[in-house]
Amino acid sequence: RYSLLFERFLNPERVSLPDIDVDFCIYGRDKVIKYVYEKYGSDKVAQIVTFGTLKAKAAIKDVGRALGMSYAETDRIAKLVPAPRQGFDYPIAEAIKMEKRLAEYAEGEGKELIQLAQKLEGLSRHTSTHAAGLVISERPIVEFMPLMLDKEGQVITQFSMSWVEKIGLVKFDFLGLKTLSVIHEALRLIRETANKDIDLNLIPLEDKLPYRLISSSRTIGIFQLESSGITEMVSRLKPNSFEDIVAILALYRPGPLDSGMAEHYINRKHGREKVVYLHPKLEPILKDTYGIILYQEQIMQIARDLANYSLGQADMLRRAMGKKKPEEMAEQREIFMNGAKACNIDQKIAQEVFDQMETFARYGFNRSHSVAYAMISYQTAYLKAHFPKQFMAALMSFEMGDTDKILKNLNECRELGIEIQPPDLNSGNIGFTVDNGKIVFGLAAIRGVGEKVVSKIIEERQKNGHFESILDFCKRVDSTVLNRRCLENFVKSGAFDFSGFARAEIFASLDDYIKIGQKLQRQISSPQIGLFDSVPNADPVVFIPNRSQIPEWPKNIRLSKEREALGLYLSGHPLERFAKELKFLGARRIDDISNQSDGSQLIVAGVITFLKLKNTKKGDRYATFVLEDIIGTIEVLVWPDIYKKYTELLGSEEPVLVGARLDVSDERRALIAQSIESVVSLRDKNAREAIIRLNSSQCADGRLNQLKALLARHKGACSVKLILESSSESETVVSLPKALTVEPSETLCNQIEQIFGESVLTFS
Repeated sequence: RYSLLFERFLNPERVSLPDIDVDFCIYGRDKVIKYVYEKYGSDKVAQIVTFGTLKAKAAIKDVGRALGMSYAETDRIAKLVPAPRQGFDYPIAEAIKMEKRLAEYAEGEGKELIQLAQKLEGLSRHTSTHAAGLVISERPIVEFMPLMLDKEGQVITQFSMSWVEKIGLVKFDFLGLKTLSVIHEALRLIRETANKDIDLNLIPLEDKLPYRLISSSRTIGIFQLESSGITEMVSRLKPNSFEDIVAILALYRPGPLDSGMAEHYINRKHGREKVVYLHPKLEPILKDTYGIILYQEQIMQIARDLANYSLGQADMLRRAMGKKKPEEMAEQREIFMNGAKACNIDQKIAQEVFDQMETFARYGFNRSHSVAYAMISYQTAYLKAHFPKQFMAALMSFEMGDTDKILKNLNECRELGIEIQPPDLNSGNIGFTVDNGKIVFGLAAIRGVGEKVVSKIIEERQKNGHFESILDFCKRVDSTVLNRRCLENFVKSGAFDFSGFARAEIFASLDDYIKIGQKLQRQISSPQIGLFDSVPNADPVVFIPNRSQIPEWPKNIRLSKEREALGLYLSGHPLERFAKELKFLGARRIDDISNQSDGSQLIVAGVITFLKLKNTKKGDRYATFVLEDIIGTIEVLVWPDIYKKYTELLGSEEPVLVGARLDVSDERRALIAQSIESVVSLRDKNAREAIIRLNSSQCADGRLNQLKALLARHKGACSVKLILESSSESETVVSLPKALTVEPSETLCNQIEQIFGESVLTFS
């Protein structure tokens, strides 16, 4: 069905063994390995050893330790070696050329250390077990090679992967793939919440919704299509068939991108470039890829149909072209030309076809691999298109250890119109779940709360029902698995909101809840008459004397505490209340700058997250951070001269306004900061009038007198306008006297919010 060739995998002409890679759900991988041991015998199966080598930093540290140097000293020197680029570690010799301070050290006091480290660099340092590789034999493996035990007592080979293959044994890579686990969890949630049992082997590949979703750049969570570069290519290619997805995965690689193959494919698909075939026999082979030789299998088919190769011989031709050995290519060219002549193919055309095959063979991709991965890409797109809530909940459950990814996924949910409920101890689970058409935040995603704690909470909830109050929770959940930080983060994240108490109120009385809960647990374990026996489910508010009412945290403080507990803002965003001011200041939304060109001058507002401080090669301090606004994120670089000016502001949680130049490349889209200012400070500096909007209910209970006293305490030059809304949809505007002019500040905003609630005060 997908034009896959068995001979690409195994054929009589092929001498080397096939490389067998199989992806499994991360939770199923161990079962597969166990099955293999049971099926073939534990003496015929072994995992494969890998040898860790001494890289530059490790060599410096190990030699330093042997020379009696302190850890701090050798660590300082090792850090002078530049960080790896694209998985490539710089050797010491290269690092010395790049880093002036390392070169000076190597010439002076560190001469012995660096010289010895260079001699040891590259040597094997230790053994470990290959992450995926297993070897399976027809006879006991000890007959073929020496074996040993790893740290866990598991039998592993003493030969590394390449030598295992050279002695004639078949190597298998059993890989755990997170996406398969996400699919498995999404299908479970669909069964439970939508009452539908989806068989992914039966879903139609002609469904328009998945292709529409991918083409609209909604690729978060879509296997292999998530990176910004491939998303941009997909949005231009606009796939409308399964074959297009197969092609995308083969095209988005350095070779096809650099050679222009990807551009030719896109232009030919959309009719902007004519498709030409050198010979009619090429059309059925290359029709799906618009005349472009994209797959290794196409080279094999061309050799078979135009030059009478068997598919086994054609695979050898493909391998020869990939190796680019002149003598092999000369031999294959002669075989091809003779075969083409026998098939009555014009020799000039045959020559052109062979030249074209030779050119494209450098970039040709394994179609079997592309089809297999494209199938997973399509399945994830299908689930996201038809069951977005269940799919996104499953995705977030498997990425909840990465705050950056959770934030990205939450923003995607908002874009898709999916509501996210805060954690709830009465309805939440370990991971993210779907309840009443909304996604419930996973309890184990709260900081300081592990799966063990959540499992105990769920076990108690299933056994004895929902928690009726905070005291009920503290009484029923084993206090030995709960620590104070865990309870604090439950409060900050909103997991106790079901109780009806304000978060600030619960937080202030947390010690009382813990003490009373522990006392109740002791009374239950060894009953005796006590104060709480008659009211085991009562809330401790009843028993805490002289307890004053504590007002709820203002929204900005509540959000800040939410972020402390979750690593992100959930119930709102600090920028929301500055919408008017940001519009006046000309700030752009992050999602609005995706189509801006390299070098564009922009003003963007957001909150600083994931701040990292680094050193240039000269040793100057600079910073990178992720700027997060209400809907998206973007990387920001702050070079040394700008970093010096705004050092203090970078460590603040306040929203900032960043003036920047957009830097666009194939790998990333980032902002180069030119100025950084506090949004709060800008608001306070530019404010000319404070507008307080109240309804009739807010004017009761003496609150206007409270307001008057509050304004008097914040004396300043900013005039105040009071707008009173009546029930008849009319309003009265009152300009307050000069005696009540104020100085704008966060303290004033928070105190007014605590009296009247959110969104009452704005500045213009």
